[in-house]
Amino acid sequence: MKKNTIHAAIAALACVAAQPALAQGQVAIYGVLDSGLVHTNNTNAAGDSLTKVPGLTGSVPSRIGFRGSEDLGGGLQALFVLEGGVNVDTGTSGQGNRLFGRQAYVGLKGGFGTVTLGRQTNMTFHSMLKTDVMGPNIFSTSSIDLYIPNARSDNAIGYMGTFGNVTAGATYSFGRDASSAGGPAATNCGGEVPGNAKACRQVTALLGYDNKTFGVTASYDQMHGNTGAAAGLTTSDSRDRRTTLNAYAMAGATKIGGGVMVRRKSAATPAFNLDSNLYYLGVSHPLSPALVLDAQVARHAVMNSANDSSLAVARLTYSLSKRTALYSSLGHMRNAGLAAIALDVGGTVGVGMNQSGVSVGVRHGF
Repeated sequence: MKKNTIHAAIAALACVAAQPALAQGQVAIYGVLDSGLVHTNNTNAAGDSLTKVPGLTGSVPSRIGFRGSEDLGGGLQALFVLEGGVNVDTGTSGQGNRLFGRQAYVGLKGGFGTVTLGRQTNMTFHSMLKTDVMGPNIFSTSSIDLYIPNARSDNAIGYMGTFGNVTAGATYSFGRDASSAGGPAATNCGGEVPGNAKACRQVTALLGYDNKTFGVTASYDQMHGNTGAAAGLTTSDSRDRRTTLNAYAMAGATKIGGGVMVRRKSAATPAFNLDSNLYYLGVSHPLSPALVLDAQVARHAVMNSANDSSLAVARLTYSLSKRTALYSSLGHMRNAGLAAIALDVGGTVGVGMNQSGVSVGVRHGF
């Protein structure tokens, strides 16, 4: 009897000890570390050159994340993601120095799609994932519009569902950006203001179609401002709208992708008003199983202005393994009029000056 009691106690303790291990087994830690060197000319009015370790991105932004899910039965899952950006050059947190500035959400997934609550990438971010072959490379469309790789919304409810070849999604934010720490991902518009339903609200939507040979995606994004918000959106009636139409086609293993982003901005401060069209076209071609060539051209056309910019970039990526790769990019940005768009994301350039650059780096995923 005593022996059976001891055995039962041991079994109970083993069961209790196993429960945390089981819970931990449902959580995955993942991330990317990407860093290198970049050299650009004409970084100021004097035409000086600069060599640096970039902070915002190399070929992709560095990050560390935690994700997990739980099977609730009946085809229903609970899920979460916590993901923070890492500035590898200094070891600091990205996205306005937020701990989980890239994503922080919880949700439910089923046959109806996925519903999420929290800080999350919105539909502008998702609309270009399959068509922009350079992605958030240090020389890319992200240089022209820093919102593209930072299209996230705080205080948001999101939905994404795929039904056959059709994908539909939307987000609604009650306060699109609660950080005031500076930088392209922190615009000091926390919203959720009593008596002002438009303050810092944001709505985005997406509709796409994909099959094995081509795909088309359209998106719409409208954000409102409020007192103290960045980029001139200092009233709740101020609006910044981006509409995209993107497409890609496969020719064997080669992808051709392009699109247009139409931006219409009505800011409280007229100097921040910017109506523009961004066009891009790129190709991704594997030269061998380990070596891929990506190339892209883009044009930023500012309405009723001569301040246009044009981008050309090429990148070679050599995969040392499934998780580690070496890359090098060459790029050129042409600025007309008073345009001052830097070739490298987060960089600087003299007003109206052209800029060329080269980058090399290493990327490791885990």
